[in-house]
Amino acid sequence: MIPLLSLVTFLPGAAGLALLFVPRRSVGVLRVASLAVTVVTFVLSLPLYVGFDPEIIGYQFEENRRWMPTLGAAYHVGIDGISLLLVLLTTFLMPLALASAWGVIEDRFKEFVATMLILETGMLGVFVSLDLFLFYVFWEAMLIPMYFVIGVWGGPNRIYAAVKFVLYTMVGSVLMLIAILALYYQYGAATERYTFDVPVLAQYVMAPGLGQDLMFLAFALAFAIKVPLFPFHTWLPDAHVEAPTAGSVVLAGVLLKMGTYGFLRFCLPFFPDASLAFGPLVWALAVTGIIYGAWVSTVQPDMKKLVAYSSVSHLGFVMLGIFTLNQQGVTGGLIQMVNHGLSTGALFLMVGMIYERRHSRLIADFGGLWRVVPAFSALFLVVVLSSLGLPGLNGFVGEFLILVGAFQRSPWLAALATSGVIFAAVYLLWMYQRVIFGDITHEANRRLRDLTTREWAVLVPVVTLIVWIGVYPAAFIGKTETTIEALIAQVQAKASASR
Repeated sequence: MIPLLSLVTFLPGAAGLALLFVPRRSVGVLRVASLAVTVVTFVLSLPLYVGFDPEIIGYQFEENRRWMPTLGAAYHVGIDGISLLLVLLTTFLMPLALASAWGVIEDRFKEFVATMLILETGMLGVFVSLDLFLFYVFWEAMLIPMYFVIGVWGGPNRIYAAVKFVLYTMVGSVLMLIAILALYYQYGAATERYTFDVPVLAQYVMAPGLGQDLMFLAFALAFAIKVPLFPFHTWLPDAHVEAPTAGSVVLAGVLLKMGTYGFLRFCLPFFPDASLAFGPLVWALAVTGIIYGAWVSTVQPDMKKLVAYSSVSHLGFVMLGIFTLNQQGVTGGLIQMVNHGLSTGALFLMVGMIYERRHSRLIADFGGLWRVVPAFSALFLVVVLSSLGLPGLNGFVGEFLILVGAFQRSPWLAALATSGVIFAAVYLLWMYQRVIFGDITHEANRRLRDLTTREWAVLVPVVTLIVWIGVYPAAFIGKTETTIEALIAQVQAKASASR
C-alpha cells in the first residue's frame, strides 16, 4: 500500500502521464478526469491536516527509503507545521486553476492538463522533500512544466516571458547546487558521513565565517529570485501577464512560496550566523519591495500587471516576517504565504473571468460593472478587501502579526512597512472604483453576463477560506506554533554554540 504522503505527491503526476494516452478529441473526458484527479488529491491531503499533531516537534507522516546509498541520498519525505499548510494550499488551488481553464484553453488541451498535473507533483515534492538531493530534483523538474504553461498557452510575448522565467531561476539554482555540494562535503569531512538528509544537516553546527556566508548567499539568491525579493523581481510581471489564468493562479499561489519556504527550511537552520548577519539587509530589501511594489501597482493601466506587482509588495511582508526571527513575525510570515496564495490567486481568477468576457484587462475599458454583473462585483470587493488587509478577512491576520514582530525589532522598520498597507488600499480601491463604479462608458460592457455556475464553484471555496482565516485563524496558526518555536530556538542555539 502506498503511504499517504507519497500518494498525495505522485498521484497528480501519474494521472497526468496517463491522460496523455486519452484521445485528443475527448475534451470532455479530459476536463472531468483532470479535475477529478485534483479534487481527489485535495481530499487525500485533508487527513494530513486532521492527523497532524501540532504538539510534536519534528516531522510527521515520514517516509525514508534507501535510494542512492553510496551517494548518501535517500527518498526521505515528511511534513511539519511549515510544510503542512503549503501542501494543503497547493492541493486546494490546483482544482480551481484547472476549472478556470474550462472553455478558455482549447488548443492542445490534453497536453495542458497533463502539464498542470505534472507541475502539481513537482510543487508538492518541493514541500515534502527532506533530502537535499531529492529537493533539488523536484525544484528543477518543476521548471519544465511551468515553462510550457507560459510558453505554449500564454499571451503574445509568451516565449520571452517563459525564457526569462527559466533563465532567472536557473542562475539561482546553479549557485544553490554548488552550495548543496559544499555543505555535503563539509559535513562529510567533519563527521565522516556523507549525507543529503535535511534533519541531519540541520543539526550540524557550522563554524561562522566566509564559508557559511557564501553558502547562505548562494541558497538565498536562488530563493530570493523565486520569491521574488526586490530587486530580483523583474521576471515576475512578464510571467504573470503572459501566463494563462490557470498558470498565473499557480505561479502566484504556490510557486512564489517555494522561495519563502526555502528560507525557512534551509537558510535559517543551516546557516544561523549568516541569517542573523544578513538579516538587516533582507529587512531593507523587503521594506523596499513593499513600498516599491505598491507604488508601481498604483500606476498600472493593466489589471493583471497591477496584481502581479502587488505580489512583490505582499511577499516583501512575508520576507520581513521571516527574518524578524521572533514568534509573531515568523508565524505571520507563514500564514501570509497562505493568505497571499488565496487572495492573489482569487484576484487572478477574477481578472481572467472579466478578460474572457471583454478580451481586455485595461482598467480604462471598464466602469459601471456593478449594475451589470452585481454578483461578480460583490465577490470582487471581498477579494480586494482581503488583499489590502481588512480586519475580519485573512490578509489582516498575517500582516498584523508581521508588523508586531517587526516592531519588536525596530519601530521605524515597522512604520515604513505599515505604509505598504496604506498604499495597498490606494491602488486596490482605486482600481476597484474605476472598474466597478461610475458610468458605463463602453457599450460592450452593457452585455456582460454575471457569474456562471462554474465560476461560482471556483470562487466560493476561496472566499470561504478568506473569511474563515480572518475570523478564526487559530485553526491554521495552531498547527504551526510548535514548529516555529522549535525553529527559532534551533537558530538561536546554533548561533550561540558556534561562537
